[in-house]
Amino acid sequence: MRIGFVYDLRDDYLAQGFSEEATAEFDSAATVDAVAAALARTGARVVRVGPGRALAARLVAGERFDLVFSIAEGLNGRAREAQVPALCELFDQPYVFSDPLTMAATLDKAVAKRLVAAAGVATAPFAVLERPADAAAVDLPFPLFVKPLAEGTGKGCDAASRADDAGGLEGAAAGVIARFGQPALVETFLPGRELTVGIVGNGETAEVVAVMEIVVATGVDAGLYSYANKELCEERVIYRLAGDAEAAEAARAGLAAYRALGCRDAARIDFRSDAAGRPLFLEANPIAGLNPTHSDLPILAALAGHDYDWLIGRILAAATARLGVTFADRATRRAAAHAA
Repeated sequence: MRIGFVYDLRDDYLAQGFSEEATAEFDSAATVDAVAAALARTGARVVRVGPGRALAARLVAGERFDLVFSIAEGLNGRAREAQVPALCELFDQPYVFSDPLTMAATLDKAVAKRLVAAAGVATAPFAVLERPADAAAVDLPFPLFVKPLAEGTGKGCDAASRADDAGGLEGAAAGVIARFGQPALVETFLPGRELTVGIVGNGETAEVVAVMEIVVATGVDAGLYSYANKELCEERVIYRLAGDAEAAEAARAGLAAYRALGCRDAARIDFRSDAAGRPLFLEANPIAGLNPTHSDLPILAALAGHDYDWLIGRILAAATARLGVTFADRATRRAAAHAA
């Protein structure tokens, strides 16, 4: 199998003048190397394509791959994670992970919360603020938590995200809106455990790899799983498997959210519990980080007894099983075109 490997290399964007925060979701050279090596160990021939624009150039030129494996986050806009999947669909190019609709819906946290809530998955009450002045109309009990509507990797989540009164809410929203150029998502503050659910597979065959609890040191960023704490996770974060009743509920809800959102092949679903110990949906990550030692999904898999090659192999196996008919159809079309 010839796999086109698509990614946003963080160093490339830093060299172009982008800030550390703006490139937080992009991948390090170590991650790119690790994924490429694991794909190669499945027996695939891996072609390092680079970012979405490089893939576009190759597809326009007529090049095709048996499969595109993309961990590219995209650049600009709340639908940026949908850019590579949409490009693949435009050119009838099979690819791994979720389709453009799911990618776009999950990056907008409010849209994702509405969809999973409609499917019966509990999520914290929330509001979206387009302007700081919209804070006056928020009818939610304090304390509240404020973060960007469409960011990942803990961006915009820090000690200043907690609002204990109306003035604090407007100030926190103003900071998020000015800093990220997008609306602010306001949620009821959840004081309970931070749980993340790793899932692989598709439809009814999708399964939970494990549930992991994330415990952050209390003295930094108010104990939040913030961008800064993610970056320094080796020093500030304890990761441990969770197997109690609360974790079992997160696993059940995680699978329900995964299916409701139409996630494919693999994803990570994040929860935080309320004061009563009920896990509430935070967000879905259909392009979960894949650094072997620094990203939640590989850490979770390792704690559950699975090595990195197992994880990449399971993702690839899920995609190829899902695309089996598509591959056959493409081969038939190619043969018919050749005969004509």
